[in-house]
Amino acid sequence: MKVNFKLLVVEIAFLFGVIGLALFLAAGTIAWPAGWAFWGLFFIFTLVLTRWLLGANPDLLTERMTGVGKSDQKNWDKVFYLLVNIYFLAWIVVMPLDAVRFRWTHMPTWLQVAGVAMLLVSFYLFYLVFRENSYLSPAVRLQTERQQTLVSSGPYHYVRHPMYATAILFLTGTSLLLGSWIGLLMELGIVLGIAFRAVQEERTLQAELPGYGAYMGQVKYRLIPFVW
Repeated sequence: MKVNFKLLVVEIAFLFGVIGLALFLAAGTIAWPAGWAFWGLFFIFTLVLTRWLLGANPDLLTERMTGVGKSDQKNWDKVFYLLVNIYFLAWIVVMPLDAVRFRWTHMPTWLQVAGVAMLLVSFYLFYLVFRENSYLSPAVRLQTERQQTLVSSGPYHYVRHPMYATAILFLTGTSLLLGSWIGLLMELGIVLGIAFRAVQEERTLQAELPGYGAYMGQVKYRLIPFVW
């Protein structure tokens, strides 16, 4: 499948334009090293992953770009996707308000450094998930046009939703790097949303994807081994 390169450039530019404006307008200054560190690391990772997908799995890249809004995406997921993105943007805005503009809370430097380490680990784990699962759509839908099959190897051998588990690590690392305890608290809302979506997504896959019910019996945990 040929990737729409123009759409790809627009989507990446829009993503990083919105995140950059949200961070630095809320901070009220561009003299914010932690903000630049997060923005730069995330931007570099996205470009590297995108470049890898262009060569290794262009079909997956196209699905990531166009999967949301398709007619077979579950209606509840369309509403969920909109709400979680609004909440995510609010979360991005609140952190610089907390850490820079109003200084409501203070986070020690060593925790911000730990946040960088967590982000780097999450980037590697994201890569492993993308490498393993060619059907990693941003939408809850069965990709019948791509003959979607069950994936149970790699990270999926340990938890049923390694993408969501890694997202939690990414969110925590971001809150720490940006130095916002309020951001860390707000993250709980996104985590609850992730848990809700994981359960709903499993109901869809159990009903529509052959073998998923047996897979659930083999891999007991959704996000965290021995916990849930």
